[in-house]
Amino acid sequence: MSKSAKSFARKPAPDIAFDFSSGFGRGGITKALQNTYKKRLRLSLERVRREVANGELGFWKLPAVYGDKATLAPVRQAAKNLRSRFDNLVIIGIGGSALGARMLKDALAHPYHNELPDSKRKGMRLYLLENNDPAHFNALMSHLDLKRTVFNVVSKSGSTAETASQFILVRDILKRRFPDTWAQHLLFTTDPEKGILNKLAATDGIQTLDVPSDVGGRFSVLSPVGLLPALALGVDASKLLAGAEHMAQRCLSDSIADNPALAGALLHIIADQQLGRNMVVAFPYADGLKAWTEWFCQLWAESLGKAVDESGGEVHTGTTPIKTLGAIDQHSQMQLYMEGPDDKVFMFIRNESFGKPLAFPPKSRIPEALQYFAGHSMQELLLAEQTASRFALNEQKRMTYQVTLPKLDADTLGQLVFWAEAMTVFAGYLYGVNPFDQPGVELGKQFAYGLMGRAGFESFSRRIRGE
Repeated sequence: MSKSAKSFARKPAPDIAFDFSSGFGRGGITKALQNTYKKRLRLSLERVRREVANGELGFWKLPAVYGDKATLAPVRQAAKNLRSRFDNLVIIGIGGSALGARMLKDALAHPYHNELPDSKRKGMRLYLLENNDPAHFNALMSHLDLKRTVFNVVSKSGSTAETASQFILVRDILKRRFPDTWAQHLLFTTDPEKGILNKLAATDGIQTLDVPSDVGGRFSVLSPVGLLPALALGVDASKLLAGAEHMAQRCLSDSIADNPALAGALLHIIADQQLGRNMVVAFPYADGLKAWTEWFCQLWAESLGKAVDESGGEVHTGTTPIKTLGAIDQHSQMQLYMEGPDDKVFMFIRNESFGKPLAFPPKSRIPEALQYFAGHSMQELLLAEQTASRFALNEQKRMTYQVTLPKLDADTLGQLVFWAEAMTVFAGYLYGVNPFDQPGVELGKQFAYGLMGRAGFESFSRRIRGE
């Protein structure tokens, strides 16, 4: 972003808070153990700061770039045009091309957004075609009023099999149903220069939005990949970006006490390499953050699970992310976490305010056996369960830390998203691996292409057949 560009100013808003005390403390990571990573920590921070200063980290630039009103304007206008002409927005994408949109919808829209009447719904209905499951595809297509539906195909290359297969089916349906206007029901979010979708857009007159070429899918939610659906839903994108930009500045701090991304990365690396805790349990206590855990799991697993380091040495790094939801998974997984192997780090996410706390009735209106609820609220109960769960795990000397949101809104979600991205990159550099590639994903794709008869992949199908 140029010095003259004006980004959205962030009005004073509460920061999300981090408590790493039970990780860097009793029964956890000692000061002596931290000191053994001092040089690696310094080099990783210096590298990130250098790459940010040189504009080399694409995702790090996104909050400031799209915080520039002029840069965001085409995305905002595209969303406005879609909202004026259509009721339904369907994202065709998978992985980083879809999980971010789902996360934004679940966290920031009404829990039953799609079911609300037009008079109460802020924006378009949002649906996703992710997995190439024929039953799901047929069900959605038969449910939608196609005349009032637009499909946003999200893919940098355009060749991802799951996305491409559903796109060609949708394209065929639209061409047969609306022979003169079918292209108006499509919008591509793709690489500005490369890939199949750019060529098709030019040929067929389909509108496109750019995914910055230096931003990978799992880091792209703060680009048009996530901003278009957010704006279509009625989300305040300026607050989302402002919160992320604020966190980006926090994550450049020299002090580990003031840099939550660096602190979190160090905790996870030491827990894995020195203490045998090679899993991370993402444990939010808010239904609106359930999809955030799905997004985080891809970000963490795909970025850090690497066979070789940046020098080509064999390392097999990474910790396994596990998605949970409190208080539900107190009843499905906590037994294992309390008494099973001590091989996990628990990331608790606490939301301090849910809007309406929902007070319980007075004693006189509650059955006697349940009267202890009187004088409390549903919000108080959920927060008590979160406090109790973390305390119980700490009592068992399990490693936990806590991220506290003053409330779940666009600003705090922007902070939470960017913190996770920055922590992932710091962890990758501490491991010595490239957090931006995903070579392990490609082999399975190549075998699938071979089985489907794609030119150039014949040898892969022969290998499966044992030829």
